[in-house]
Amino acid sequence: MLGKLARQQDPNVLVGFDHADDAGVYLIAPDQALVQTVDFFTPIVDDPYTFGQIAATNALSDVYAMGGKPLTSLALVCFPDKADLAILERILAGGLSKMIEAGCTVIGGHSIRDEETKFGYSVTGMVHPKKVLANSGAKPGDALVFTKALGTGVISTAIKKDKAEQAWIDAAVRSMTTLNKRAAEVITGAQVGPGLRPGQVEQGSTAASQQPRRDYAIHAMTDVTGFGLIGHAREMALASNVALQLFSKDIPVLPGARECIRAGHVPGGLKANRDFAECIVGYEALVSDEVKTLLFDPQTAGGLLVSIAKDESEQLVLELQDAGVAARCIGNVTESQKPLIRIY
Repeated sequence: MLGKLARQQDPNVLVGFDHADDAGVYLIAPDQALVQTVDFFTPIVDDPYTFGQIAATNALSDVYAMGGKPLTSLALVCFPDKADLAILERILAGGLSKMIEAGCTVIGGHSIRDEETKFGYSVTGMVHPKKVLANSGAKPGDALVFTKALGTGVISTAIKKDKAEQAWIDAAVRSMTTLNKRAAEVITGAQVGPGLRPGQVEQGSTAASQQPRRDYAIHAMTDVTGFGLIGHAREMALASNVALQLFSKDIPVLPGARECIRAGHVPGGLKANRDFAECIVGYEALVSDEVKTLLFDPQTAGGLLVSIAKDESEQLVLELQDAGVAARCIGNVTESQKPLIRIY
């Protein structure tokens, strides 16, 4: 709907909504730009504290996906008039725990009465104008690196139906409450402690341990969330005027995700994603029905999808893995062609 409205001519807008990017970027000084995003949704797990953590992790992710550092946030709350306020307190506490971990200060928020609980944040971050990582810029010959496993959507659906095994829930919750902070620091070459600004040294650390890390040739980046891997890969391909190859055997999958699909625990968002985007996908190899379905699974607090120069991709994956990030190389970038995305 935004695309139907008149464009505001503002030269300080470095990234708007033209390419369906993860966040907006606004220039405020020659060496500073704001990164702004907002995200909120209904509960996807039973525990209020965990729901708050997931909502915060998800909202913060878009700032990391632009190469930025979160600074401040505003809470968005919809809560039933007659519900127990102790539940809301736990939701807010869970969200705050992740904001503290991110070094992002909660400075306020807004609440309304609503029959259905909803929670999330508007997040503002900072990035150097010359270091913005948009979803455009992927180049033929690049490798595609992905930092989390797929499957949170189908597992969340199984949770709602009380059909998820505890091991599946635990794995999905770990994924959805893991900030993309550490991955983004490695990818962008930053090593900044919680709550610090670039140039500051964490108390108790040596200056050497806080020095910037290697600068990788990162050409484009996005996070994989509600539109699924194919939906966000499609946006990257279109914005960059390239095509993508994905290797199904290399795409990580959460424990229980395949079982959820076989049992029919498929969210409506997945079906919508598939109806919209499968027309640009070509299956060039025998791919199981479960994996085909997972490619369109809407993710909550999903991983970062990175387009990086091929000769640097292996080193990036190794450094991410050393940092505790379950990164894998899952594909390549090619010249623009049809189909836009090929699955091998």
